[in-house]
Amino acid sequence: MKFTLLIIDDEKNIREGLAANFEMEDYNVKTAATGEEGLRLIEKGDIDLVITDLRMPGISGEQVLAKVTAETPGIPVIILTGHGSIDSAVDAMRHGAYDFLTKPLNLDQLGMIVKRALQSREMSLQHQRLKQELEGSSALKGMIGTSAAMQKVQETIRKVAASRASVLITGESGVGKELVANAIHNLSPRKDGSFIKVHCAALSETLLESELFGHEKGAFTGADRLQKGRFELAHGGSIFLDEIGEINQNVQIKILRVLQERKFERVGGEQTLEVDVRVIAATNRNLEEEVKAGRFREDLYYRLNVIHIHVPPLRERKDDIPLLMASFLDEFNRENGKHITGVSSSAKAALYKYNWPGNIRELRNCMESAVVMCSGNEIQLDDLPPTVSRSSAADSISVPLGISLDEAEKIVIQANLAANRNNKTKTADVLAIGRKTLQRKLGEWGLEVEAKADGDDV
Repeated sequence: MKFTLLIIDDEKNIREGLAANFEMEDYNVKTAATGEEGLRLIEKGDIDLVITDLRMPGISGEQVLAKVTAETPGIPVIILTGHGSIDSAVDAMRHGAYDFLTKPLNLDQLGMIVKRALQSREMSLQHQRLKQELEGSSALKGMIGTSAAMQKVQETIRKVAASRASVLITGESGVGKELVANAIHNLSPRKDGSFIKVHCAALSETLLESELFGHEKGAFTGADRLQKGRFELAHGGSIFLDEIGEINQNVQIKILRVLQERKFERVGGEQTLEVDVRVIAATNRNLEEEVKAGRFREDLYYRLNVIHIHVPPLRERKDDIPLLMASFLDEFNRENGKHITGVSSSAKAALYKYNWPGNIRELRNCMESAVVMCSGNEIQLDDLPPTVSRSSAADSISVPLGISLDEAEKIVIQANLAANRNNKTKTADVLAIGRKTLQRKLGEWGLEVEAKADGDDV
């Protein structure tokens, strides 16, 4: 995203000079000559960071800081001060300023302070977007993601939830199939009824049949009392059959009857019971292949597959990684009593490059490990599990000794452009520089990059 900076300074040369510098770094910049004017701009919104002089006629920088921290606490404030007012600047830090810098200004140092502050701001905004997303649809709680693939999944859930049609959810282990099942039930007219979950792969054939359909007293050794089955307990609600592809054909036949007739008998019983249950099933297997191999009944497959929802693996929706990272970081900060504010550029690059065979479950475990291992305010590459951090090393860049800094920079930028398939926006983000800065450097080197098909203009 493109951030907007507000520069408040009564000295015109400083105000306009800073504005020109940050506009070259691809920021939106607004300026104000007085504290009063600055506060009016802040009240209008769309300000991500404030740089203000400490001593100004009228409303001072200290008063601007007090107003911002009280009314818009998410906006970082950087204080500019003369050498004679350092004590006041330090006091401002105690009252919520992000940092301070003395005049005459070192633009490189100020630029780094701004970049760090905006990284913290970006994480805060991601948390806000995440909370809005979850609050906006509590039924979709936990289904974090704004990628096109996840929007399609969520839209399908909304469309089918109101019906009683069976749903088959497919996808690799760890993608969140159970979350999809939860959302379907919670958005349905059956939401006040029971939602019964059965993990089919965890039970033997005998136990699974008894779990699903119940048993009469004396039906088998150890059956010392009548037990209702999961279908019976789910009457009026929904039942989730996880890993449906693992069940044998004897149990498949009985599930098929429930789907066709809404009837069954308990194990060892003669009484026919009727149920009103919505069946949601999930599998990481290809059931069409299982049908062809004779391991899964074709008629049951079609009964289950009235509505099909495929949850894509994380490697196919990496645009969702920032929101997922923010969510897990927030969760494990609270769990471990830590205050980690973000993830370093090198760690982010490794998280993006890794293919996540364990999907969201693996990313969650990775973030938990990183939070535990992190000893600073920002997760570093070394804090990540070795399997993930090695993904960055595998794509490392070799820079020979004895070349100029300009040539080394060119090698790094060209390698990252290639890794990101010439996407300048992603490359600038990974390198933590402005997109215009990247464009300017490429222009200086006479490098032309063809436009990407996904619309990233170059």
